[in-house]
Parts: sequence; C-alpha cells; structure tokens
Amino acid sequence: MRKKILVIHGPNLNLLGQRETDVYGTASLESINRELRREAGDLEAELESYQSNHEGALVDRIQEASGKVDFIIMNPAAYTHSSVALRDALQAVQIPFIEVHLSNIYGREEFRQNSLIAPVALGQICGLGPLGYKLALRAALEYLGRGKEAAGL
Repeated sequence: MRKKILVIHGPNLNLLGQRETDVYGTASLESINRELRREAGDLEAELESYQSNHEGALVDRIQEASGKVDFIIMNPAAYTHSSVALRDALQAVQIPFIEVHLSNIYGREEFRQNSLIAPVALGQICGLGPLGYKLALRAALEYLGRGKEAAGL
C-alpha cells in the first residue's frame, strides 16, 4: 500500500526564488514540490503539497490530515518560532512529522534559533536547502516502512 505524505509549507514560502535568494536559494516552491512529487513517485509514495500564509489555514490542514495521511513534512517558516497553535495541532493529530527549513535557523538571528515545533517532531532538518525536503521524504518512508527503532530514528 502506498504511503501518503503531506508536505506543508508555511508563510512566505510561496515567494521562494524571489525572496532573499542569498538565504533561501533560487528554487521556486513549485520546483521544490515538482521534484518532491517525482521523488515520491519513484519511491512508490503518494505526496500532496499545501502552502498557506495563514496560521489558521495551516492548523485546519493539519487537522484534516488526521486518519488520511501517514506522515507530515512541514516547513512552518516564521511560525516555527511563534505558533503554539501549530505545535498543538501537530500533537493532537498524532501523525509523525519532520520539521524542515531551507536555511540553518541556528546560524541566523537569535529569535529564529528557537523552534516551538521541534520538541514534538520526530526530527528536524535545516540548512540544506531543497535537499532537506528530499531527505525528510526518504526518512519518512524509512520510518513508516521499518518503524522508529528499526529505522534508527
């Protein structure tokens, strides 16, 4: 049975490729999603992507995923540092998830170095650009296929 993966992109990620390319790179969100869909297809997984600039819409999408997806890959973007609501939603649905960031949040401004999401995530990948999403996809499928302990996570 094909595993269902939901990739959620937070605020301002719709501007990737245009916004602060020295920090976030030149890849557009569409190109990242396209490459992830291709990779998921190669790995025989089903992948859906969702992006919103609105915290409530992100919470709604997480809640809608309950019982429908096997794993979430999420870049909460600016909400990483401020959203108790996203953290609570992710905990409530009990879907395993990995937090992803294009930039290394620990090498940036002090306020960006604290994640409210990471403590409840299976793991966090940051600073590797779009590759971080692909690594998260592979880790998710490894986790789902073999279980947390067997996958070494």
